Amino acid sequence: MNRKLGIVGLGYVGLPVAVAFGNIGEIIGFDINEKRIEELKSGYDRTNEVASKKLQNSHITFTSNKEDLKQADFIIVAVPTPINEHNHPDLTPLIKASETVGSILTKGTIVVYESTVYPGATMDDCVPVLEKFSGLKNGKDFFVGYSPERINPGDKVHTFETITKVVSGQTPEVLDIVADVYSSVVKAGVHKAPSIAVAEAAKVIENTQRDVNIALMNELAIIFDKAGINTKDVLEAAGTKWNFLKFYPGLVGGHCIGVDPYYLTHKAQALGHHPEVILSGRRINDGMGKFIASTIVKEMLKKNLTVLGAKVNMLGLTFKENCPDLRNTKVIDIINELEDYGLEVKVNDVEADKAEAKKFYNIDLLDLDKMEETNVIVFAVSHNEYVENKDQYLSKLSGKGLIIDIKGIIDDSDIKEDQSIWRL
Repeated sequence: MNRKLGIVGLGYVGLPVAVAFGNIGEIIGFDINEKRIEELKSGYDRTNEVASKKLQNSHITFTSNKEDLKQADFIIVAVPTPINEHNHPDLTPLIKASETVGSILTKGTIVVYESTVYPGATMDDCVPVLEKFSGLKNGKDFFVGYSPERINPGDKVHTFETITKVVSGQTPEVLDIVADVYSSVVKAGVHKAPSIAVAEAAKVIENTQRDVNIALMNELAIIFDKAGINTKDVLEAAGTKWNFLKFYPGLVGGHCIGVDPYYLTHKAQALGHHPEVILSGRRINDGMGKFIASTIVKEMLKKNLTVLGAKVNMLGLTFKENCPDLRNTKVIDIINELEDYGLEVKVNDVEADKAEAKKFYNIDLLDLDKMEETNVIVFAVSHNEYVENKDQYLSKLSGKGLIIDIKGIIDDSDIKEDQSIWRL
């Protein structure tokens, strides 16, 4: 690889990318968050994606000074692409990053976007910004590509280096360069997409497909709950067929599955098509927190437990297991709904940052030893800590209490005689 790399955005996606390239050569890691930069310089990654030793052994110049990016002639942009309160794409971070890159862009540079977008966004939304802030002409003075991120936060098996990388470029020559650069670190190899738009579309449907399949499982869970059937038992039985797809019901949050489909539906509606299946799946998944909360109240009433003013111990706040990421967590939907019913929710999360929980959701996370015994305990996230030490947490449940098992953590043998359980 004879290119000098710069990575813009050092979060859950950008940092693993930077470290992979930093293992084979000197690169520049840029982020506007100065606190984040100082932490990374000291060898600390608050996302827990990269171990301290790996971080310190990589050849990365961490900086929040955009002028340092002038040294790079191959720039990878890996910033978040969230949605707004109306579930519409919010390209603000992507546009701001493009402004930054454009302001330091030099002739001959290739800019590759990894952020999830709808088909056409790279050329239609990002390139004009690069041209405006650089004064250079795309396709002549600089070139772009797109290589969708496939980082799975908290997953130490499927990593940046071990997942096939989809790559694209605006010309065959650029595509070959982009493929060569990524091939230098991605052991699983690369797949050359025929166009940037194809690569963009491939990314956005990956999580849309998962979202729709999980929505089906969630709807089945609601049906089976009404029928008095254990959903997990049904899925285990159906799963014995070779071509049954093994998806499970649950809360769909985070910055990928719960967000990416809205980028596709936005594009579909702009093209004059109403995406019924995708939006139906989104409605089902976004409503699961409310369904679970109302079910908790119903189960409490069945046991003659006091609802108004009752305390509930909630285990887990992050959007997925073994990950500190609190963005777009759907556990908060359960908490808010329970509080609307007049319950008091106490929250524990062994992975989440207490300051972030307070900042984002005004929640004071409690350590286990600070939690009181309650009549209801909710296993909302299957952190390894909860799975491996569930007895310690179940000790905070009264003798006639109710267990709400959203993630299938609790076995029948874990339940005391007068206790009861509800499973999603």
